[in-house]
Amino acid sequence: QVQLMESGGGLVQPGGSLSLSCEASGSIFRIVAMGWYRQGAGTQRELVATVNAGGATEYADSVKGRFTISRDNAMNPVYLRMSNLKPEDTDVYYCNGRIYSSRSQWNEYWGQGTQVTVPS
Repeated sequence: QVQLMESGGGLVQPGGSLSLSCEASGSIFRIVAMGWYRQGAGTQRELVATVNAGGATEYADSVKGRFTISRDNAMNPVYLRMSNLKPEDTDVYYCNGRIYSSRSQWNEYWGQGTQVTVPS
């Protein structure tokens, strides 16, 4: 009933910048929190950054000072601005949301992912 779709991935040279977007659609009553995660083949998915409805943010230590999460009003869409990219940032980036589709019904949702590649 709710869909998340990422966009903006691509190949960026080390030290470059890239911005990702996540658009939520469907039956959205209220968005509690949105975030970005990343995962490579054979690895565990790890948190990159999150933002809640009150505006509080959280970042992984590896991206602090380089990545910024932001969102428009109503928490949709959400963005991830990445700068000073490094080869170790290469991964598939996934959008995540904790979203109420009605006053009493909520779920966790994931996008399909977008590839970010930073060559060494």
